[in-house]
Amino acid sequence: MIYLSLLWSFMQIGLFSIGGGYAALPLIQHQAIDVNGWLTMQSFSDIMTISQMTPGPIAINAATFVGIQVAGIPGALVATFGCILPSSLIVTALAWVYYRFKGLDAVQSVISGLRPAVVAMIATAALSLISLAFFGSESYSGSVNTANVILFCLAFAVLRIWHPSPMIVMAGTGIAGLIWGII
Repeated sequence: MIYLSLLWSFMQIGLFSIGGGYAALPLIQHQAIDVNGWLTMQSFSDIMTISQMTPGPIAINAATFVGIQVAGIPGALVATFGCILPSSLIVTALAWVYYRFKGLDAVQSVISGLRPAVVAMIATAALSLISLAFFGSESYSGSVNTANVILFCLAFAVLRIWHPSPMIVMAGTGIAGLIWGII
């Protein structure tokens, strides 16, 4: 039963995560926390962090990590397959339609209409993770974690001003967080 739940949940995520991995984050959060209760917000945040740091698409990494958390290796395989299947079928069909009808105004209108929704989905996921990092909860209440706010602002400034590799910034903030936690 758990495998069917994982498959169905991640097929829904794969079907409706238009815009890529970051757009899938609120859908994964909804399925894993709100609908099925498989994870807490803290464990979801940890999984998202690990999914960001590991090679590969974030949605597939997250599906694998959620699946493994819920039902071990078979759960990881089922969740990953569920996440990949709808998008594989949709991309194949859309590629055919796009290359056949890309000159039509209706096709261009649909594509431009989807952009704001994708930005909104990404912003929702970002705000949930920022709230968790800054306040320790998703409700924007409680005391502010000053260290996390400072690290965020520094990382944001470094990325915007000097454009280093995000891996360097992630490693640097991870080390800074470790040092801050020890002090």
